[in-house]
Amino acid sequence: MECPNCHQNSSRVIDSRPSDENRAIRRRRECENCGFRFTTFERIEQAPLLVIKNDGTREAFSRDKILHGVVMAAQKRPISSYQLGTLADHVANAVRKQGVSEISSKEIGELVMKELANLDDVAYIRFASIYRQFKDVSGFMDAMEDMIKKHNNDKGN
Repeated sequence: MECPNCHQNSSRVIDSRPSDENRAIRRRRECENCGFRFTTFERIEQAPLLVIKNDGTREAFSRDKILHGVVMAAQKRPISSYQLGTLADHVANAVRKQGVSEISSKEIGELVMKELANLDDVAYIRFASIYRQFKDVSGFMDAMEDMIKKHNNDKGN
């Protein structure tokens, strides 16, 4: 590791510990040439993941974009920011576990809706109304019927 002070390539690790909820290793290093101490982080390198949008364009996958969408759907609902962050993490992990380099925005939207359906009915309907772009009342009613069926199945009816 090159020293940021003297630019020599001889440093030694003097301390290592987990960081970023065990997703990284923080290493405290000391240059063997000048004695300067500095910190490095070691993380798993994830392959780039592209999202294929409805118009065929591609953009980089973003957990933050998922989080923004669910925050908007959950406005004025009794849902904590922790729950929304966890939901975004679950979706991001599910996408990454597929091991693909590209995924459609439609697939991501379906994963988000599945998670929201388990969290809050109103947030689910709000997200569905934007994501599915209801053209009329029947599309909205279909989403409501899906929610009612889910509740009936959950109750064992």
